[in-house]
Amino acid sequence: MHFPVTDHIGTRVRIARNAAGFSQVQLADFLGRTESWMANVESGRQPLDRYSVITAIAHQCDVDVVWLLGQPFRLRRGGGSLAHAHIPALRTGLRRASLILSGHPGLTPQGAPPADAVMDANAAASNRERQAADLPALATRLPVMIEDLNTALLMAEGAARADALRRLVDAARTARMCLNQLGYPDLAWAAAEVAAGAATLLDDPLVKAAVAWDRCGALLHQASLQDTVVVAEAALRDLEPIASATHAPAEALSLRGALHLRCAIAFARGADGPDAWARISAALEDADRLGPGYYDLRSQTVFGRGTVAVHAAEAGVEVDQPDTGLRRVPEFDISTVPSKERRVHYRIDEARALHRMGRSASAVLKLREAAKDAPAYVFGDPMARAAVADMAMKGVPTQASQLSFLVRNMELVY
Repeated sequence: MHFPVTDHIGTRVRIARNAAGFSQVQLADFLGRTESWMANVESGRQPLDRYSVITAIAHQCDVDVVWLLGQPFRLRRGGGSLAHAHIPALRTGLRRASLILSGHPGLTPQGAPPADAVMDANAAASNRERQAADLPALATRLPVMIEDLNTALLMAEGAARADALRRLVDAARTARMCLNQLGYPDLAWAAAEVAAGAATLLDDPLVKAAVAWDRCGALLHQASLQDTVVVAEAALRDLEPIASATHAPAEALSLRGALHLRCAIAFARGADGPDAWARISAALEDADRLGPGYYDLRSQTVFGRGTVAVHAAEAGVEVDQPDTGLRRVPEFDISTVPSKERRVHYRIDEARALHRMGRSASAVLKLREAAKDAPAYVFGDPMARAAVADMAMKGVPTQASQLSFLVRNMELVY
């Protein structure tokens, strides 16, 4: 199979290394690798299939990790460009929302105020699309939805304005996830900040904690690992009096667990296994308090026992303990998690773990299963693409047709 030499991460690593003034030996030494390993990365023969390694290269060479990943991926097949077509309108809506939240004078509504029933229906639909990992549908809906909320904020007063602020928090948080997954980290951060601005005006501690969770998600996509932990820890301190109360609300326990999971991934991507596993354990304690059937769809985190397993699988790959990651949460069934997005995310990291464990045939089947459920999500995921590229170069004879399907639809060959 032919992989275009100008279109793999190794090419960008070479550019970044040269711009930073490092030799292959120097950069390899920093990473604890050999010169031949670095040469193979830059030639495309060696995959970069862990955020922890990619983050280390980006940090040492002072480049954006998202640029190293080559995002956003504008796939041509199967309407893959549909979601990207709506990004300019979404950017405009988020910019206006930021101005409105700051109280900028002179702003006027761009239409009639939408009915509450319409806004609630759009919010419900966008949450379904988010949890279904339907990025094209979500990106199509969000620009109009956010502009409707801008109009509501400009015209509403009293309780109606508080309702509009809560709806804007949810819409901006949904936009953050969509933009992260599509490969627009700066715009995802802007969406997280719109949510934070609305949460500040509401002054609700649980809403603020939920927004902190989204801020962490945006920071992780930009490899700002230390900042991720700082933001999560501040939110955990504010949340602790509520979460540690005798009759703590389930939402508070859920948000505490979800913030621990953000820290776990930050530590894992920084190659800090002990701290990553400690946070996985802390999150699992909260999930067990909430019960095996609990999942937090209201706060969008879908926190629960299965979600801890999703994060454990990713952490295991990042700290090079893939088998530990898959076993960390015993007796759970991923099919019971009420979010296709979380289930698909798990299958991607399960496949990455299996591939690293030498079970590439099983990895191909997991990725094929995930792609059947959420094609745009899987085909554009950078770590799924790295795993498929590596398996394609090495070959998986028993699953050649399924692997070929993934390669074609990820447009890894031309």
